[in-house]
Order: sequence, then structure tokens, then C-alpha cells
Amino acid sequence: MTLDLSVLAPAACCAPLDDDGMTAAEAETTAAVFKALADPTRVRIVNLLARSREPICVCALTPVVGLSQPTVSHHLKKLVEAGLLTREQRGTWAYYELDRAAMTRLGTIVDLEGGAL
Repeated sequence: MTLDLSVLAPAACCAPLDDDGMTAAEAETTAAVFKALADPTRVRIVNLLARSREPICVCALTPVVGLSQPTVSHHLKKLVEAGLLTREQRGTWAYYELDRAAMTRLGTIVDLEGGAL
């Protein structure tokens, strides 16, 4: 007796993926943001700015993070270039503020509810 295998349906391996909702350009921009946040000092700076109601002067950040003013300015520049912070010049000093819209966009990347960018 032979078994007729033609009546068996092929097993489905896995469900096809839907469109990921992210273009290649968006992925590049997002990678730059994560690259900027890959430094512990920058993460601390973002955290400090996220908890502040007012823009913070670079001179106030320097003693908190324990680095020289040029080094803190370098980190701030990287965060501004990544689109995470805004910068305002007030006389000699620069003041920085978290770009809340950027934080919202960043949060959608890991939205477990299925939201898109």
C-alpha cells in the first residue's frame, strides 16, 4: 500500500512580513540618532535635559558630567547634529534644550503597539 502525499498541503514556514514602514533614508537618520546616543556621557546629557523645564547652559552641564567645557560642547554638538537637541546662543554661552518632537519620533521606532514612523 502506498501513501498518496498529494493530498497533504505544504506546511507554512512563517507568515510574510508586512511593509516595515521605514524607508532606507529614515533608517539612516535613525541609525545616526542611535549612534549619537551610544556614548554614556551623551545619554546623561539627554537625561539631564529631559528633566529640565528650561534650556541649560553648557557651563551648568560641565560640572555635573565632570568633563571640560570643550568636551561637553563636543558631545552637545553631536546631539544637535543628530537632531536630538536645539541650541540657542545667548551672549557668550550656548543653551541647549531637548527636542521633544525628536524624542517622540524616536519612541515610535520601538512602538510595541505596531505604530509607524
